[in-house]
Amino acid sequence: MKLKGKRIAILAEDIYEDLELWYPLLRMKEEGAEVKVIGTGSANQYTGKHGLPVQVDLSADQVRADDFDAVIVPGGYAPDRMRRYEALLRFVREAFEKGKLIASICHGPWVLISAGILKGRTATCFFAIKDDVVNAGAKYVDQEVVRDGNLITSRMPADLPAFCREIIRALSEG
Repeated sequence: MKLKGKRIAILAEDIYEDLELWYPLLRMKEEGAEVKVIGTGSANQYTGKHGLPVQVDLSADQVRADDFDAVIVPGGYAPDRMRRYEALLRFVREAFEKGKLIASICHGPWVLISAGILKGRTATCFFAIKDDVVNAGAKYVDQEVVRDGNLITSRMPADLPAFCREIIRALSEG
């Protein structure tokens, strides 16, 4: 129970990558964290690319960065929808600026780009959005997981074990 007492927000919107939401959600709970699913506010439930539904606990306009120790941004096509909601971007930006852990996988860095937090950082992502990450001012590296301060990024579902291990390690340090 390495994460007992930690509060983690995991972001959701339609067409999320099922594994990239559910694997970290369950893994963080397994370590004792309190995990809340935060939606954009467009619905109370979202459906993943492969059909798994997830119920939202709160919408982005109902949360504050101070309420959480970490924010996880799963991939799929949901990040393209998430980045359209200023309340969600503000939440991610404020959490990042307050030194909270921000962990993003696959297409998740689209949210980080729109929140304006990638410039000058080293990150990875799904190869199809590498140019977006570079154009946002980040240094791209092709590794299963990259940690740059309070930012953790990974490339794809196959990287989920390393992604979750790094999140747990980072949250256990503080």
